[in-house]
This record gives sequence, structure tokens and C-alpha cells, in this order.
Amino acid sequence: MFYGAIDLHSDTNTIGIINDRGERIYKRIMPNDLAGIKKLFDPFRAELKGIVVESTYNWYWLVDGLQEAGYRVHLANTTSSQQYSGLKHTDDDSDAWWLADLLRLGLLKEGHIYPVQQRAVRDLLRKRGRLVEQRTRNIISIENLTSRNWGVRLKGDQVKELTVAEVEQSYGDENLALAVTSTLRIIEALDAQIKLIGKRVKQQIKLSEPYQLLKTVSGIGEILSMTIMLEAGEMSCFPTVGDFSSYCRCVDSLRLSNGKKKGSGNTKNGNRYLSWAFIEAANFAIRFNPIIRRFYQRKSARSKVVVARKAVAHKLARACFYVLRDQAPFEVERCFGH
Repeated sequence: MFYGAIDLHSDTNTIGIINDRGERIYKRIMPNDLAGIKKLFDPFRAELKGIVVESTYNWYWLVDGLQEAGYRVHLANTTSSQQYSGLKHTDDDSDAWWLADLLRLGLLKEGHIYPVQQRAVRDLLRKRGRLVEQRTRNIISIENLTSRNWGVRLKGDQVKELTVAEVEQSYGDENLALAVTSTLRIIEALDAQIKLIGKRVKQQIKLSEPYQLLKTVSGIGEILSMTIMLEAGEMSCFPTVGDFSSYCRCVDSLRLSNGKKKGSGNTKNGNRYLSWAFIEAANFAIRFNPIIRRFYQRKSARSKVVVARKAVAHKLARACFYVLRDQAPFEVERCFGH
């Protein structure tokens, strides 16, 4: 039996193959060419137990191509696999062999290979989130320009209501006015694309049952329900509700011994989009749901505000796990009590 691994980079990759005794039998560095990679593995196909792919961002083409060719592919979870770093060397050659050995020993921490049919929709919604971040930065830029030059602090809603004509008349200096009007035009263009992407994603998933069920959860509207549905994927990937909460970064990563802190785990291990979604949901739920607001007030009276808000986010993440797994609507009393 053979075990293969590919350490993938932007334009090249390192392939390592070992046998069932852990002996290193093949290594090669080659360009990122799917046909060449498949040709290299062909002689081992009959006895190849699997291929591990390690990549931080550019794995779609390789994993999809190998799976279509009939190979069993494992996507290495790079953040979880770092806990084994003491067992390996630091060069790319040994990385590939080390990953193959983890697969042989049954120690490989795997990442989820998201279904290709939904991947483009999920990535489109992620693009919308990045455009929203850019719009926010441009709004803050106008706020700062105004405050610096006029001593007046505009609010975000006031910036959104500004027009080019108003700026040219009231800002006086031509250079300052141009800086503001050019930023307003960027915000306008971003608004159009954000609206277009949101409409496109909603058209594709608005009738799905998970989307409709998530909208029953307090604090979760259209954008958050689409985000949670697309980022969470199948609940069968999570053995327990705790695994899902951890994936959403709603669980502390402290390491304790005898009641004392001995360090912390990888706080960035998990899905940052789900983490953002549940914090946003917590903010809205606290504002608009009296039961959740009372829970938050009790928590914040005994701890820091940020801890109380994170507790609400954790509760909502757990609730969404059961909503998606059991295909049942949200019950706020059951989740937060009276």
C-alpha cells in the first residue's frame, strides 16, 4: 500500500509517496499542472490509499481534478496540523512525506472539502462581505477628513446622505472636495455591487429550507442566514454541538492545569465568517429580543460586556446547530430561558 501527499504552493508543488511501513519511496518537485500530477500518481493508483493536499488558499483546482480522476483526496487542516510540528523538519520535502505519514498512522487532521456545486455561491457571498468592509473603510475616511479639516464629526448615516454637489459647495478647498467626492463615487460603486451580489445569492437559496429555518433565529436576517447556511455546510461534518461551536470560534481556547492557565490554543482555528455572523446576530438579538436582552444583562452584571456578548453568540451558534441538524424552528425560551 502507498500513501501520497502534495505540499502545494502558488506555482509549484512537492509530492511525496511512502509505503505502508513508512519508508520514503518517491519525491518530486514539479509545476502546478494537473495533467502532470495525475500522470505521476498513475503507476501507484491500484495500491494508493489516499492523497493528502496541504494548501492555504489555492487547492480547488487540484482537489477537484484528483477527485474527478477517481483518487481519494484528503485536505489537510493546516492550523490543526501545526500541533505535530515537533515531529517534522522544516523543509518542503519532508512536509510532503510527513503529511503522508500522518495519513498512514491515522493522525491526519482533515479540513472539509466543500461541495463544488455550492462553493461558487459561498465565495460570492464572501466577496460581498469584503466589499462591505471596503465601503466601511471609505466611509470612515470621509469622517476622518471632515473631522481633521473642520472639527466636525459626521456619522456614518450622514456620510451616506452626502451628494457630490453638496460637497463641492460646502467643503471649500478644491483638493479636499475632490478627495471626498472621489470617495463618495467609490462608495456608490460599492453599494451597487453589494446590492447586485446580495440579490444574486438570495435568488439561488431563498427557497431552501435551511435558509428559511435560520431566519427564525433571533438576530438573524437575510444576509446572516445566507452566511451561516453556506459557511456551515452539512451538519453531518460536526459530531457534536461543541464541535460546531468550536468551528464558529465561540469557544475559548484556554489550556488549564490545576485551575491555572497554561497557555491557549489556536484562536484562529475555525471559520472567521461564522464567528463574525454570530457576533452580529448577538448584537441584533440583544437589541430586539427582550428574553435575550435579559440574559445578556445578567451575564454582563457578573462579567465584562464583551464576555456577555460572546456568551449570547455561543448560545445562538448552539441553537443554529440544532435548527440545521433537526430541521426545526428556533425556540428562544428553550435556548435562553424565561
